[in-house]
Amino acid sequence: MADSNRSRGAARPDTIAADLEKANGHQLSADNSSNRYRLRTVVLDAGHGGKDRGCAGASAREADVALGIILALGKQIEENLPDVKVVYTRKTNVFVELDERAAIANRNHADLFISVHCNAGPSAGHGTEVWTMGLHKTTANLGVAQRENSVILQEKNYQTRYNGFDPSSPQSHIMFSLFQSAYITNSLRFAQRVERQLRTSVKRPSRGVKQAGFIVLWKSTMPSVLIESGFLTNPAEERYLNDKANQSYMAAGIYRAFREYKRELEGG
Repeated sequence: MADSNRSRGAARPDTIAADLEKANGHQLSADNSSNRYRLRTVVLDAGHGGKDRGCAGASAREADVALGIILALGKQIEENLPDVKVVYTRKTNVFVELDERAAIANRNHADLFISVHCNAGPSAGHGTEVWTMGLHKTTANLGVAQRENSVILQEKNYQTRYNGFDPSSPQSHIMFSLFQSAYITNSLRFAQRVERQLRTSVKRPSRGVKQAGFIVLWKSTMPSVLIESGFLTNPAEERYLNDKANQSYMAAGIYRAFREYKRELEGG
């Protein structure tokens, strides 16, 4: 992924959100006693795991870094927002199919799905990216989705499980573009807050809020985001991301964005 993608690859959340506001049919869990909505359940997804190690640096593995950030994030939510139920797609180094991750969120009637990953690219590539479901805007955006979606090749009967989806085909990714249209407004709303918190409070360089066709977001029936926490193929970023304290800092930024999003939607 070229660094030039940093500017022209970013989505236009304000425009997209305005255009799709009427299509956004998602509502948070209702509190019948007060007729107000409550964000009751969040599903936290650490990308990859088990036989799928994800991308790698000299020593760090995506599956391990993503799990460290997710566990730290879950702990902060559980300690500070006890009214929120936290569900994990995995808490250990195990392999979970992409469609099962979304199924876990759906079975638990989640109000938000957060998936954390690490990026790969040229050694100079650096910075965070926050993704929502949508049509890729550039070849580089498609490349990120293709890399993350290639996990299905390690799953049994993936062609049947994913209706003939081919992770190497641009056409397969295009068909995803409208599947999350009902949730795009709140997905972008949360994604913008994550991007801002990671950039301003955690002081991480940002590559923006973007859209592409990710299988892990495709079948989730709630607002969903995928966070690329940084490039393990960049030695400096690998050292940063492989540090437990920095994983907690990253989690704290995501937590603050989650708290803002929850308060805003609940009218608090």
